[in-house]
Amino acid sequence: MKIVVVSAGLSVPSSTRLLGDRLAAVAAQEAAAPSPAPAGVQVVELRDLAVEIAHNFTNGFPGPALADAFGAVARADGLIVVTPVFSASYSGLFKSFFDTLSVHDEEALAGKPVLIAATGGTARHSLVLDHALRPLFAHLKAVVVPTGVYAASEDWGAAGLDRRIERAARELAALMRGMPAAGSPAAGQASTLVPFEERLTALGQSPRPGKSPRPVS
Repeated sequence: MKIVVVSAGLSVPSSTRLLGDRLAAVAAQEAAAPSPAPAGVQVVELRDLAVEIAHNFTNGFPGPALADAFGAVARADGLIVVTPVFSASYSGLFKSFFDTLSVHDEEALAGKPVLIAATGGTARHSLVLDHALRPLFAHLKAVVVPTGVYAASEDWGAAGLDRRIERAARELAALMRGMPAAGSPAAGQASTLVPFEERLTALGQSPRPGKSPRPVS
């Protein structure tokens, strides 16, 4: 199995890259369990692809490094995407990469497990996960891990961040192994319709005369 981390951090060192590395370390170990050897991890640094992403917008063709990144993302068994927050949303570089990827291959993320994460200077921007990142990857047909991870400046070194990282990474690993993630319906579990009158009977009641029984789930 292989995990690809897409990091949109701009600085060196980068808290965005650090968060991606910590998520990947746990997910790689969990995805390969019970084998002691972790799954493979590849990191795509968007900072290094900024020029080729811009050129792709103008000429419609990805450069060699950008094409390699597209291929790595498409072949990944699981994806970890991490962006710094700008103006309460994902960065322009982050969005541009996935825009060009979807033009190059609109099915690249279809059905692929994706763990969303973000970094910012204040906890007030934590809603970026559900208001920006989750809708974006749902639109790209990815299977988004239930738990996202947001790390504000004050979160580093706090126990709460470690717990969120472990939970999200384990959910990603479970999806990669074909198992249901925590909080999602069990794999293969079908919804069974039970007629309303049968439920009333089970409760010791009878349906009203003249009322047609209706199935409920």
